[in-house]
Formats: sequence, structure tokens, C-alpha cells
Amino acid sequence: MRKSSRAWRPFASRRSVLLGASAVMMTSLAGCSRKKQDEEVEVPAAPSGPPEGSLEWAIAGPWRERDRTRDTARHPMETLRFFGLQPNMTVVDVWPGSGWYTEIIAPYLAKGGGTYYAAGFQTGAGDDPAQAALMAAFQTRFAADRKLYGEMQFSAFGPGSGPLAPAGSADMVLFMRSIHSWMAAGIAEKAFSDAYAVLRPGGTLGIEQHRLAPDEDQDPAAANGYVQEAFVRQLAAEAGFVFVAASEINANERDTKDYPFGVDTLPPQRLTAPRGQTPDPTFDRTKYDAIGESDRMTLKFRKPE
Repeated sequence: MRKSSRAWRPFASRRSVLLGASAVMMTSLAGCSRKKQDEEVEVPAAPSGPPEGSLEWAIAGPWRERDRTRDTARHPMETLRFFGLQPNMTVVDVWPGSGWYTEIIAPYLAKGGGTYYAAGFQTGAGDDPAQAALMAAFQTRFAADRKLYGEMQFSAFGPGSGPLAPAGSADMVLFMRSIHSWMAAGIAEKAFSDAYAVLRPGGTLGIEQHRLAPDEDQDPAAANGYVQEAFVRQLAAEAGFVFVAASEINANERDTKDYPFGVDTLPPQRLTAPRGQTPDPTFDRTKYDAIGESDRMTLKFRKPE
């Protein structure tokens, strides 16, 4: 019996060693597997900046580096949200100037499947050379980068212009600080009528305009650049629009509206002499620059269903 017992114990010992070695090997292999998985799995980096195609993305775009300094005065995000801009809309921007808002709206619509119409100055014989040059520069600039700005459409607005775009095709028309110029040219009523014609039923007319104090007399030609809010509402109503809402997004209580060269004395124009004359280097701009950009009404109208 003792001999049998001595034979059994070494066998049990060898089995324990084998089991122990197997466990160690399995643990080692598991550790190597986990290490390999940890080495192979790459954690994706968090996206930087707003999602591509969003309005935030369009406003923050590097292509706007030159103009972004004015965002604190013009409030593009709040203004366009107030108007109800959506990425798949057809938008007609009447007299977009040098394209400050175009830089935002066109890329936004291009990414979202929308369409941007730039209804610039009507060019022709006898036109203001400065306006014609501005429109030519605008078209050259924005038509050159279709990847960013999309297939931008160009039309015109002026005394003898035709439709801004096909009738009933637009979801939104924008009048951004131009009504005073149309009043001076005698085409303000035409602007509202043309906007009404191009909008689909339920479409939006968004307006931003230098605002005259309600107790001031309205100059029919708006020579100083300021227009009474009540007068703008009247023009819209006469064209058939329904008032929706007003916002104080672009208000500026520092604006006293009594400047030597009208509203263009203030930034961003910063005139130091009447328009068309040589700038006056002795003109003290200190108090005008401290005021900032003008006090502006921001209004939303709708074409009835």
C-alpha cells in the first residue's frame, strides 16, 4: 500500500504543474490579446468646430476671415434664425453689395440643397460706374468658387428690371439695408412688388434697415439713409404682405442719427466727406466710431397662403 501511495503522489504533482502552467499560459495569451486590441483600436478624435453644412459652420468659415469682425454688430446668426432661414430654401438677396451676407448664405444653401439668387444692380447705359464695378467684382468673386458657393444664380433689380427669379419660386427674399437707396431712386414700391411676385405663398420677406426715430419727419428720398419703421410696414402692406414679427437684434441706442454725412458717417462706411468727394484727413472720427454701426429695424413679413 505504501508503494502504491508513493506512485500516486508524483502523478498528482505533475498534473498540478501542468494545470498551473496551462493557466499561466492562458493568462499570458489573454493579456497579449488585450494588449494587441488596445494597440489596434484607435479612438476617433472629437470633431473640431461646428458640423459642416450648419449655419454655425457657414458663419465660422475661414473664407469669412476678413468680414467676421463685423459679426458683433450685424448679428448674422440671430438675424437669419429670426427670418427662419433653412438650408434647402431658394433665397433671393436683393442688392447684396460686396457680399457680406452672401459669404454666409450661399455656402449654407449649397450644402443643404438650396439655391441662392443674387439680384444685384441693374447695369446698363448711364449706370453709376461704381455700382457697375461692384456688381462685376461680386460676380467674378462668387462665380469662381462653385464648390463653396454652389451654382449661384444672378439676376438684377432696378428701375426697368424684370423678375428677380421665376414667379412663385422663392422661399425667402432679403432686403438688407437698401430701402433708403431705393427710395432715393424712386423704386421702393417696385422692390416690394417684385419681392411679392417672386415669393411662393407663405414665403418670407426679411428686412434689415437703418431706422429713423418715429418722431422724425420722413424724407421721401431718405437722403441720410434712415427710414421710419412705420413707413416700411406701410410699403409692405401695400404690396400685399402680412406683418409677422419685429426684433431688436440689430438695435443700437447710441445711434443719434444726426451726422454730417448721414448714416455713412458711422462704420463700416466711415465717410469723412460727402460721398464722391475726397476724404478729409482732418475729420475727427472718434465719437462716430464709438457709436458703432447704425440702429436698425429687423422685420419679418409673409406672403399670404
